[in-house]
Amino acid sequence: MDIKSIKGVGPKTLKVLNSIGIYSTSDMLYYFPRGYEDRNNKKTVDKLIDGENAVVNVEVSLIMRCKRTRTGKSINRIVFKDDTGYLTGVWFNKPYMSKTFKIGENIILYGTIKINNGEIEIIEPQYEKIKSEEYNGIIPIYPLSKNITQNALRKISNQCINSVNEDIKECLPIELKKRYELEDIDYAIKNIHFPESFDALNKSIRRVKFDELLKLQLALFLIKNQYENDKTAYKINPCPQIPKLIESLPYKLTNSQKNAVDEVIQDLNKNKAMNRLVQGDVGSGKTIIAIIALFDCAMNGIQCAMMAPTEILAQQNYESIKKVLQKWDLNIQMLSGSTSKKDKDDILMKLKNGEINIIVGTHSLIQDDIEFKNLGLVITDEQHRFGVRQRSNLAAKGHNPHVLVMTATPIPRTLALFIYGDMDISIINELPPGRQKVDTYFVRPSLRDRIYKFLKKQIDEGRQGYVICPMVSENGDLDVSSVEQMAVFLKNNYFRNYKIGVIHGKLNYKEKEKIMKDFYNKKIQVLVSTTVVEVGINVPNATVMVVEDADRFGLAQLHQLRGRVGRGIYKSYCILIGDPKTSEGLERMKIMVMTNDGFKIAEKDMEIRGTGEFFGLKQHGLPELKLADPIKDIDILKDTREAAKYLIESKKICDDEFKILREETEKILYEKKDDININ
Repeated sequence: MDIKSIKGVGPKTLKVLNSIGIYSTSDMLYYFPRGYEDRNNKKTVDKLIDGENAVVNVEVSLIMRCKRTRTGKSINRIVFKDDTGYLTGVWFNKPYMSKTFKIGENIILYGTIKINNGEIEIIEPQYEKIKSEEYNGIIPIYPLSKNITQNALRKISNQCINSVNEDIKECLPIELKKRYELEDIDYAIKNIHFPESFDALNKSIRRVKFDELLKLQLALFLIKNQYENDKTAYKINPCPQIPKLIESLPYKLTNSQKNAVDEVIQDLNKNKAMNRLVQGDVGSGKTIIAIIALFDCAMNGIQCAMMAPTEILAQQNYESIKKVLQKWDLNIQMLSGSTSKKDKDDILMKLKNGEINIIVGTHSLIQDDIEFKNLGLVITDEQHRFGVRQRSNLAAKGHNPHVLVMTATPIPRTLALFIYGDMDISIINELPPGRQKVDTYFVRPSLRDRIYKFLKKQIDEGRQGYVICPMVSENGDLDVSSVEQMAVFLKNNYFRNYKIGVIHGKLNYKEKEKIMKDFYNKKIQVLVSTTVVEVGINVPNATVMVVEDADRFGLAQLHQLRGRVGRGIYKSYCILIGDPKTSEGLERMKIMVMTNDGFKIAEKDMEIRGTGEFFGLKQHGLPELKLADPIKDIDILKDTREAAKYLIESKKICDDEFKILREETEKILYEKKDDININ
């Protein structure tokens, strides 16, 4: 039902509601409060304590004139009272506050109490005008825009709950609700908006979280089943020369690398398409797993494509593959935006007739004008996973390729099963022998001089280093300024006779590529950059990573940046320069210094930022969650995974009693653009 059918929703209110994503009564029902005000625990003025946050129910007693300080700051004081005493509300730089209240109005105030010489103040309090019938109970606090009040939204919410029952559909039968001790969904949603008690609220929230996670788990299981039931992939017989290839490597594989290789080879030896995620920390050696998979398929006469997010990384992958497989007679080519038309036409022709065994490039490799003779393996990165639709596009050309996805984002295994539940997972949790541990230090800006003198000493010894500046603006204008200013500062004060390279978001690809190549070839000693330094770029001679204003970066970002050094035989260092203004910023610095373990860092990052922000669920093809958080709700996640598996394997999901659950799961599959029907 359209939200404008609700009493009190006129054109102005409708516009405001639309701006916060509320178009229908169903949207309102699932627009949950961000918190609650317990009016059962209000304090009287005489019981207030200095420094506490408190809720008080008071009446406007006196509206004082707005005053200004010598610096021009405005101060508004409004006196409130209850039966036990007087309380002064204080607002800074809000001159309109004196016109907000009227003498005698009943007001709820929430804020920090300050007591000076017996005078009680409440500083910058949140406030709400109330009617006598609204005094008691647990009151919802909604996320709002400026043009609507809490009271107005509560009234709209209450009307939706009382008049629109058809929008709340029960998707779980009694059997499942009993097994997992879940209440009815209509009661749960009503109780989340207007709770009877906090205990009842927690049970209602659990029910909605269960529904959210169950539908996602079902969707992922169904996608996985679709892959497993499709038996049209090339079956790759394990190449007998794989052991010889592994022996030819200048290093020994770690146990986790060996396990990953075994899992990939077993997948390729089936006529159902592989759909595997190789998950490993920075520098754990994922690329060699990809190369062995390419080798296995190519030696069986099956074409392979390896795709990277940028041309720089594609070039690096191409060179690595050529180097490792140089002893075998395989045609390995690279196709990129800088490939000449003549060479591109030649490559396209040879791909079509099967002369090229392995092609490396960006994701343009799956464009319509590129045809393969017998594409059997696609290796891609985490940001460009193949859904069923992309597979069907390739299948239309006569291919159902095996897919191997590489990710450098460490994720706890239970959570990985949620994010990548439609995939099999290989985890590489060891660093290759000889891989240097990077020493990490956090220093205040006052020590900057010592840091750059240390970097100069490293460069004098033949090494190279990065200096990273934070991104200051989305359009990149200030990024250019900050990076170029830093380069000038370094040149004038420390590196007068050295070559400094500068990379920022305003450079085009060819400019960035030239600078990165010059850095790789040691023509540049210091690279000053924003975070456009590509993940995966491998410069073994770089030993120092200096990050300016490090407290402005997320943990995962800092860990990826640290992974740019320590890739060679030399001792390496990551130095974080910052002056954190928050406890959260300082905590990030401490975590980086304490551990190099990407899995631990990822867990901490998710705790600090929340799972949704950390992953960006939409980039993984998953809908945003209203209430559930896979990190905090790990027990519910396990229950829903168990329930989803049971419903799929028992085929109960096809029963009539699960019709609504099926339909809502199909909506998620549609949003993921995966064309699967449940039947």
